[in-house]
Amino acid sequence: MSSAPTVEALGRQPDVPGTAAAAEAMAKEKKDGVVKEVIRLERESVIPILKPKLVMKLSYLIEQDKDRAEFMKLCRRVEYTVRAWYLLQFEDLMQLYALFDPVSGEKSLEQQSLTRDETETLELNFLTYLFQIMDKSNFKLLSDEENEVAHSGQYLLNLPIKVDESKVDKTLLSRYFKEHPHDNLPAFADKYIVFRRGIGIDQTTDYFFMEKVDVIISRAWRFLLRVTMIEKLFSRKRQLKPKKDTKKTDEVNDEEPADLFVERIRLEKMELSIRNLLRKMTIQEPTFERIIVVYRRASKETKKDRGIFVKHFKNIPMADMELVLPEKKNPSLTPMDWVLFLISAVLGLVTLVGSLEMPKADIWVVTAIVSGLVGYCAKIYFTFQANMVTYQNLITKSMYDKQLDSGKGTLLHLCDDVIQQEVKEVIVSYYILMEQGKATIQDLDSRCEQLIKEEFGVECNFDVVDAVKKLEKLGIVSRDSIGRIVCVPLKRANEIIGTTTEEMVMRAQQAPAGS
Repeated sequence: MSSAPTVEALGRQPDVPGTAAAAEAMAKEKKDGVVKEVIRLERESVIPILKPKLVMKLSYLIEQDKDRAEFMKLCRRVEYTVRAWYLLQFEDLMQLYALFDPVSGEKSLEQQSLTRDETETLELNFLTYLFQIMDKSNFKLLSDEENEVAHSGQYLLNLPIKVDESKVDKTLLSRYFKEHPHDNLPAFADKYIVFRRGIGIDQTTDYFFMEKVDVIISRAWRFLLRVTMIEKLFSRKRQLKPKKDTKKTDEVNDEEPADLFVERIRLEKMELSIRNLLRKMTIQEPTFERIIVVYRRASKETKKDRGIFVKHFKNIPMADMELVLPEKKNPSLTPMDWVLFLISAVLGLVTLVGSLEMPKADIWVVTAIVSGLVGYCAKIYFTFQANMVTYQNLITKSMYDKQLDSGKGTLLHLCDDVIQQEVKEVIVSYYILMEQGKATIQDLDSRCEQLIKEEFGVECNFDVVDAVKKLEKLGIVSRDSIGRIVCVPLKRANEIIGTTTEEMVMRAQQAPAGS
């Protein structure tokens, strides 16, 4: 099955299919005094198993030693052949990036003596190759809907983080998407793009004293706004862009793939009680296992900046995704902090003036008012400073612990990732046809997913259409009169692919010297 993964929150139980209309409600359930939110995710096409483990396990399942050896040989030849398919494309990608590498690309461009039009054409060629590799690696563009769900709560980051748009180029990606239209582009797609793949879970256990105080103040403030009817003046219904259906409509999608449900546990949903306020609590947030951010810095008036940044991160909590965004502004007090601060100051001053104008002003009352006002202002200030320290620590952690690579290193990783995914799809689909016989594309799809689940304990949305195309390109499958897919025997499959260059090199290396 092959469909574009999306993230949406449901107002239903996991066994009931969700709809886009339910995107704002979340399935809720109490756990340890905190309301859980269940986020629905469509399963991704990536096979989350290391290739050596996959090959060894499937080989072990083959009973005959002779067949096992032939299967191992086939796996090697498939990898060598797939690697050869992509060799020229990967070389072109790396040569293009050498011109736009933020570190050394400027000198390379100067040596080429290209015109402006030629340079812009090469920029678009690079992005075209990059998007193709992202697609083959099963990375997906972050959509507005996914971005909204990710930012609908807080996790460890409690400051509003914004991108400084004056420092980010808006022409490169705009030109690319004008020539290569995409459905469901996020609002920020002209400034930077975010690719994501894989879903994980991150948990943190602590007392969260300051955060709990903030939750209490926030709830009290919302209650005040609701009671005074002021809330209606500022509230308005959100309008989301209509989302086009991105799911492929080939013959495989007779049924929707089983969805993945992950829990978000956050302090904002905490039940107010003395026990909850004084004990340690565990909060939980879904993570994007891999995130790649692509952008260009804004150019100075005197010189055009051609560098293209490609940064690769791992295990980024959805709610803290702002940490990996480019060219962030320095955090400041939130608008809510300023409103609370000003209202408290006005109310405190009015009360103070009223107390002083009384015939017999009580010095203790005045002192209490002033102390309360100063204390509240100090609380806002120190909370902000604590959040700033947390922010700096998270930024440092994202740079050293969570950033996998950038630039050329990221591209090399992606190139290898493409090969690994393509090879795994071929190996799994051929193994099923070899062991279970001819199959329709729907049967092959379900059998491959079942094999991965039963033998490796993981689930994925197997991209059977792409796998069959590669099998046909290799020439090791055919179709019968009613369209069922049939594989050739193992030995014949190895003969069809033939001896690869890598095998010839290894034989030459193993041959005795002088022979």
